[in-house]
Amino acid sequence: MGTSSFLTRAQGLLRIRNQLLRECLAELLSTFILILITLGGSAQKITSFGMKGDTLTAYLAGAIAVMVGVYTAGGVSGAHMNPAFSFAMCLMERFPWWKLPIFTVVQTLASFISAGAVYILYYGTREQCRVGEPHSSARVAKLTDGLCLCPTDAIWHYSNGTLTVSGPRETASIFATYPADYVSITNGFLDQVIGTGVLMVGVMGILDTRNKGVPKGLEPVVVALLVLSIETSMGSNCGCPLNPARDIGPRLFTYVAGWGPEVFRWVQGSG
Repeated sequence: MGTSSFLTRAQGLLRIRNQLLRECLAELLSTFILILITLGGSAQKITSFGMKGDTLTAYLAGAIAVMVGVYTAGGVSGAHMNPAFSFAMCLMERFPWWKLPIFTVVQTLASFISAGAVYILYYGTREQCRVGEPHSSARVAKLTDGLCLCPTDAIWHYSNGTLTVSGPRETASIFATYPADYVSITNGFLDQVIGTGVLMVGVMGILDTRNKGVPKGLEPVVVALLVLSIETSMGSNCGCPLNPARDIGPRLFTYVAGWGPEVFRWVQGSG
């Protein structure tokens, strides 16, 4: 009885009553989960040299992550997890315009934090921590060295301790998407317009009650299948980001973590 009463009082004290703050925290959590699983799928594929994952498993991770994110926060914030979706909802007059910049910042911040979590999860070695060998000259790497936040050695082992954006052992694509060597700026732009447009139209169609309805509670599953279909059919040109926050947040992280300003540069033919 005493424990139950204590928990009830604690829940009352910790309850967040401000609706906007509740929505922002829900959006932060759902986007964090989405990007964490998505980047983790890419990291496992790349750092295992394709032995423990491939393109399909990475796409599956991203699609299922969408489903988990929607189930996590759909009832609080709508689980947008994507500035493009928030913008589309504003155009449809189903979301207030004044919330758009707030949600965009929260989604981008969550993506940045997720990239940091994946970095810690896949970067460093216990052996290096024991002997005090530095991982690289990166600022974030120095921090992980000091704290010994290095549960595995995947990225360090794969890249030979060098964080690069291009080349046979590049690791920047774990976190952000980069166009294929043959893709021009025009084609890359068109690729993202079409891919994101298909995603928006598909989600709106799934949510439209005037259409043939999806069984209640299974909407996130159908959205995940939609994302998977886009990834497997339109992913070769640019990696199918479809989400500005998913790309900008992790890209900013790689910039400060040691990959440098090259993460914002693109030269046709260099990948």
